[in-house]
Amino acid sequence: MKRISILGATGSIGQSTVDLIARAPDRYTVEAVTGGRNIALLAHDARRLNARVAVTAHDDLLDDLRTALEGSGIAASAGRGALLEAAARPVDWVMSAIVGSAGLEPGLAAVDTGATLALANKESLVTAGPILLERGRRAGATILPVDSEHSGIFQALRGEDMASVERVIITASGGAFRDRSRDALASVTVAEALQHPNWSMGQRITIDSASMFNKAMEMIETKEFFGIAPDRIEAVIHPQSIIHALVAHCDGGVIAHMGAPDMRHAIGYALHWPERDDLPVERLDLVKLGQLSFSEADPERFRALGLARQVMDQGGLAGAVFNAAKERALDHFMAGRASFLQMDDLVAGALDRMMGRGGLDRVEMTLETVSHADQVTRQAVDDMLRIATS
Repeated sequence: MKRISILGATGSIGQSTVDLIARAPDRYTVEAVTGGRNIALLAHDARRLNARVAVTAHDDLLDDLRTALEGSGIAASAGRGALLEAAARPVDWVMSAIVGSAGLEPGLAAVDTGATLALANKESLVTAGPILLERGRRAGATILPVDSEHSGIFQALRGEDMASVERVIITASGGAFRDRSRDALASVTVAEALQHPNWSMGQRITIDSASMFNKAMEMIETKEFFGIAPDRIEAVIHPQSIIHALVAHCDGGVIAHMGAPDMRHAIGYALHWPERDDLPVERLDLVKLGQLSFSEADPERFRALGLARQVMDQGGLAGAVFNAAKERALDHFMAGRASFLQMDDLVAGALDRMMGRGGLDRVEMTLETVSHADQVTRQAVDDMLRIATS
């Protein structure tokens, strides 16, 4: 039986993973499940999967978790140390689905064991890709992409020679505002930004999709994971979300990965790799679909994409600055302190301040400097917003 841990079990990716594991209890044993403040769901999933341990990231919720697990025999723990200990438990396969930069250290703890890491936490590659990949190589770990776009690239490249790849194209639905002009985005609300037309996701990633910061992150991920030059990475708007990625080769051939917008495909591919297995996902009916459409991802309208290219060109700690600024700007938008378009301005301003005047462009990447860049960038975003609104 394959031994499994799910980091971030209560989020949207985690829940899709739980669904797949629960369908085949005779094939998997679950070591650890971790989550945040949704204690009822965390305890429910721990019982459902008969996990050995359940961990909440919040120390103050330990008693609640213990109460919810009473009589189950499942150990309960809480806090950062407990999370890292759970990630480091010996297993065969770990789902890394903790949202945000908080997922980096648990992911590193998992790869250090030599396990297969199914990587849904995009921030790990954006902020510290070289560190994660090198730690994985040293430990003999396998890192598999779980973002639908990167899983699509990975599958399209299977058996191919990377030397023949001319460009890689990832698609974006365009989010809730794909048909709005930039001027019309100035007054959008959080509620409007949460209305994704195709995917069912968590709040933060849904808003990141509407602002195109999610696609910007995925462009950076593509460079880090596959080692593809930035000028060979493209993003296009594809409203139907059926084609997730395309790989174009030097002979003019283009290999596309297609599938219904259901994250269980990418998760299941990573779970069963290097084999394929049956998955409970919708099968495509091309006649019913009728047509697929594409349009340019205009960098003037979607400024996040241009900022991603700046990050890829700068390298080093630029990814950590970009992610921290994006996360903090999103905090301010969700709290009503910043407008939708101000998120672009805050991230652009943070990159200029931290990678130029802040001198982080001259600092070597280590876990310590990534953490420092994250902290000072968040403070810089707060300062910029305070000045802009004073």
